[in-house]
Amino acid sequence: MKTYYAKPLEVEREWVVIDATDQVLGRVAAKAAHILKGKHKPQYTPHVDTGDFVIIVNADKIRMTGTKATSKEYYRHSGFPGGLKMETFAEAMQKHPERVIEHAVKGMLPKNTLGRKQGKKLKVYVGPEHPHAAQKPREIKMEEN
Repeated sequence: MKTYYAKPLEVEREWVVIDATDQVLGRVAAKAAHILKGKHKPQYTPHVDTGDFVIIVNADKIRMTGTKATSKEYYRHSGFPGGLKMETFAEAMQKHPERVIEHAVKGMLPKNTLGRKQGKKLKVYVGPEHPHAAQKPREIKMEEN
């Protein structure tokens, strides 16, 4: 019995939609990362990008549990002395809610060229509309708690 390895040209990709309305950020990000990696498919191969495209809609309606909305902070640095910038989760959600989800999902992907390639298949939108209707995306339901 030989081990099956997926070849990059054999991979069939589909498009899936996740509605983030009233969902917890970490659970949506974990589900999206799982699909982007391709771990939901039987032909999953760790060194080949076997994942699907993920569209996340209603990014502005995502939530955090506990007091993380006020205590969670995002940092970035300009590279110059004194260039450290910080914003809380609530501030980031007001300015750019799609970046919050992208940051969470990309943190769950591998930190190499394969992970960057998988991260490019993630599309996040603030409202319920997205421009990918021609790809006929399939709706994914998140488990209710």
